[in-house]
Amino acid sequence: MDLEPGKTVPAVPVPLDAELRVAYDAYLAAEPDSAPMSIEKLSVIRAEIDAEVAALEDLSRGGRFTVSQPSVPGLDGAPEIPLLVCTPSGAPASRPALYSIHGGGFYGGDHRTGLDQILETAERLGATLVSVGYRLAPEHPYPAQIDDAYAGLLWVADHADELGIDRERIVVTGFSAGGGLGAALALTVRDKGGPRLLGQLLLAPVLDDRNDSASALQMDDVELYDRSRNEFAWSTLLGDARGGADVPQYAAPARATDLSGLPPAFLDVGSAECLRDEVLAYADRIWQAGGEAELHVWPGGIHGFDRKAPEARISKAAVAACRNWLEHLLATN
Repeated sequence: MDLEPGKTVPAVPVPLDAELRVAYDAYLAAEPDSAPMSIEKLSVIRAEIDAEVAALEDLSRGGRFTVSQPSVPGLDGAPEIPLLVCTPSGAPASRPALYSIHGGGFYGGDHRTGLDQILETAERLGATLVSVGYRLAPEHPYPAQIDDAYAGLLWVADHADELGIDRERIVVTGFSAGGGLGAALALTVRDKGGPRLLGQLLLAPVLDDRNDSASALQMDDVELYDRSRNEFAWSTLLGDARGGADVPQYAAPARATDLSGLPPAFLDVGSAECLRDEVLAYADRIWQAGGEAELHVWPGGIHGFDRKAPEARISKAAVAACRNWLEHLLATN
């Protein structure tokens, strides 16, 4: 993608946090395949994810959650959508709910994997966790992903009494592509109707298909999720429309011209990842529209650092900040 007139590439990348550098180097040594993402690699990546799907007994965290896997109607006759519902045992009715949208660059990921951190958060809060499975690109391009996330949310709200949750206390949460879909879901609910979302928890969200920010250029080829992989992700979702003039806001939330009327947002991102500047810009535009947003930029953080190196000091601080925001949101609403 050509640079805009007057835009230059920052000369020096941001250095990684020292603990993260050690963990990242160890990760690369164990997983040496750092070749650019391609269609040919999709089947391998998806098979690796399938192998990591947790057993229901593991997701129950020793019986502290009751776990079910309903399939719910898709939007406008689309295929049924798989949900994972983890209900805290013994928690009172009218619980809050965390509506989780998984990451994976739109082309990978699974709603039953990578849930340890969010399950622990749900347990601390006495909240039900609902994780939604959506159709993957490129076999199912936009709008399949946001349509599935929206349909799943509508079902959850319609069955709130049955699920024992308070439909007025649903927080959407997502990491990476899931964070971008969470932002898109908040826009969708605002514009098309549905349950009022109490908040949007957007962790390193993928927001802008143009992929040409200063940080995207500065941090290219510094870590695995760099500008080239981000470009691949958007291309699977949007095809030739990526980067063009007609990309809708429900595909790429950074395209939205109006960010007013959205639920309070928590956004975080690492200073050493390609997504940094688009996340900063999104938070700033929420403020400019008179909205509520809490923004954390973690110094030396790379994409998903709290998952790659959970014991690092910066990772523990990031998880604590996320939980503190959620606790405050729920305590005051």
